Amino acid sequence: MATTTGYQIRSFGEAAAKLGVELVVASDRCDHLEDPWRDGAIAIRLHDRAASVRAVQSALADRPVRGVVAVGDRPAVLAAAVASSMGLPGNTVEAAERSRNKLLARHAFQAARLPVPRFSLVSPGASPLQAAEHASYPAVVKPLALSGSRGVIRVDDAAACAVAGDRVRRLLLSPDVGEERDRAHGYILIESFVPGREKAVEGILVDGVLKTLAIFDKPDPLDGPFFEETIYVTPSIEPPAVQEAISTVIATAARGLGLRHGPVHAECRVNDQGVYVLEVAPRPIGGLCARALRFVAGVDGEASLEEILLRHALGQDVSAVSRETAASGVMMIPIPRRGVFREVIGVEEARAVAFVQDVRITAKTDALLVPLPEGRTYLGFIFARAENPSNVVAALRAAHDRLQFRIEKEIPLASGPSPSP
Repeated sequence: MATTTGYQIRSFGEAAAKLGVELVVASDRCDHLEDPWRDGAIAIRLHDRAASVRAVQSALADRPVRGVVAVGDRPAVLAAAVASSMGLPGNTVEAAERSRNKLLARHAFQAARLPVPRFSLVSPGASPLQAAEHASYPAVVKPLALSGSRGVIRVDDAAACAVAGDRVRRLLLSPDVGEERDRAHGYILIESFVPGREKAVEGILVDGVLKTLAIFDKPDPLDGPFFEETIYVTPSIEPPAVQEAISTVIATAARGLGLRHGPVHAECRVNDQGVYVLEVAPRPIGGLCARALRFVAGVDGEASLEEILLRHALGQDVSAVSRETAASGVMMIPIPRRGVFREVIGVEEARAVAFVQDVRITAKTDALLVPLPEGRTYLGFIFARAENPSNVVAALRAAHDRLQFRIEKEIPLASGPSPSP
């Protein structure tokens, strides 16, 4: 289940081919055209859960389905509904919905006795300034149900909070967000800023028990005003006791949300007070980032994350899977400024940096690039592998330094009265 059939879906296709498994994709696309991309995908509409479940059931009525995997937060909710309708292992719809709604998740973490920052909700039509007057600073303003740090803004006083609230509200009124038809997009959350070292956790739930596959360090500080992620590197350099605490807290958070089955991608912050969970999502890491992970899968040798997830969906035992011993990482290439992307210079020079495995530019030529907090994409990805995390980070930074991006100013839309016909 996916929003679109992009490069992350192709990675699942490669894994399915290796396993000899038939992979069927259900993606959010026009349902009035018959297979426009000739990929055999089932057309679904993520905002219409009942109709989408019926579409999947109808398309697969005569085919034995063994499991369901979701790519993305919104597809995770529909995947839970499809799995339930077919009697397949999965999470409940309620648990999947709690995981993607930041307010519901905060309440679930509180009930699980996990540390949670002070938070308040700004309802549709309410003034962000009124809520800002009662917030604790520094604070973070964020939408309830967008992902990838989109719309997340740090503020240090009430005036900045009100301005950020208006900015987030404008984002939530934009056409692409409105197309999701999600009532949660009318609300804004204001919560106390949690300082600390940010981590990402990749895992898999087997009958409610979390198996941690990797803990990523994020060596670049994420202190605002925006929270654009750049480098992920694993294994973590945190002491073993801290890593164990991270896994334990994430497992508790997953139980608190009601999640029991399938992939988990979690974000947290670690400081002197402990581990603060930011989110736990029932889906794998996004984009091409999973290519930074390689696993040892018993006698079958090396395996990708997508292969591990497909094996689990098929009911196979993945308890013996372990991450490779080498250090690895990925840089999500940030967008330096708004404008029209023309070209990138220096890709081969970046690939030639020691320990760099690949450089993938995913931005489309002539596309409008929009940085955070309004944007939702990256320019591409850089991958590196070495004997230790510090060499991986150094290689990613050196490769990025060799890249030059030509981004031109966008041509503003004409203003004033329309010309006569």
